Amino acid sequence: QVQLVESGGGLVQPGGSLRLSCVASGSIFSINAMGWYRQAPGQQRELVAGITGITRGGSTNYADSVKGRFTISRDNAKNTMYLQMNSLKPEDTAVYYCNADVITRQTFTLRDYWGQGTQVTVSS
Repeated sequence: QVQLVESGGGLVQPGGSLRLSCVASGSIFSINAMGWYRQAPGQQRELVAGITGITRGGSTNYADSVKGRFTISRDNAKNTMYLQMNSLKPEDTAVYYCNADVITRQTFTLRDYWGQGTQVTVSS
């Protein structure tokens, strides 16, 4: 019913930048909160940045470790979320996952969806 597809990951040197995208498709009635999570090997998945739906004002929040470096945004007309990552550090290396709270046109039921993840590797 709903698919989330991330893109934009890759290998980058410390201090470099990447821009991740997440496109939601399917029978979408509305998308409420969205967020970027990441999971490094042997670690628990953690919230990197979140953004509320337009009805909640599109408020954002960030993990302390990325504040000032990452920027989350969304284009509601395109059902797309972005994560601009600047000044990347080796500790940012992880698989980054897109998450969205979606109400589908099929059931009008709120459900949490995940993308497949995109690898971000920061290394010299």
